[in-house]
Amino acid sequence: MTTTITLIGNLTREPEIRYTREGQATTTLGVAVNRRWQDRSTKQWEESVSFFDVVCWRELAENAALSLVKGMRVVVTGRLEHRSWETEEGDHRSKVEVVADDLGPSLRFATAEVQRTERRGAEADQPTEEPTIDAPTEESASRSGAPIRRLRK
Repeated sequence: MTTTITLIGNLTREPEIRYTREGQATTTLGVAVNRRWQDRSTKQWEESVSFFDVVCWRELAENAALSLVKGMRVVVTGRLEHRSWETEEGDHRSKVEVVADDLGPSLRFATAEVQRTERRGAEADQPTEEPTIDAPTEESASRSGAPIRRLRK
């Protein structure tokens, strides 16, 4: 049984892309989710922060690495996955990560421009298209005050 979760938070570090031996892209992200509430008895505002490691694969990994930057507010949809491993010293470690099915910038406090990228289809002579989120252009950034990020073509 797989449970889908959705996180809305800020990237805590630059997306880090790597490739497996087989050539599959994987990108890791850190997402901080803030929760703020008012204590009814004291009328004081309280806040807590939860940190999540997010893993993206294949085209999603490449698009995330090209489009997202530290500090961006993002929406992540995915599933929780538990990993266990043994260190070189023989210690056992485990970790729960979010494996992203989809992600993109939150549009609550920002704008984004969508640019479609060509996706490698099952057959090389039949490419399909899949949307990706592009960083703001200089023109749109000047309107919104968003940072400008140049993307590789």
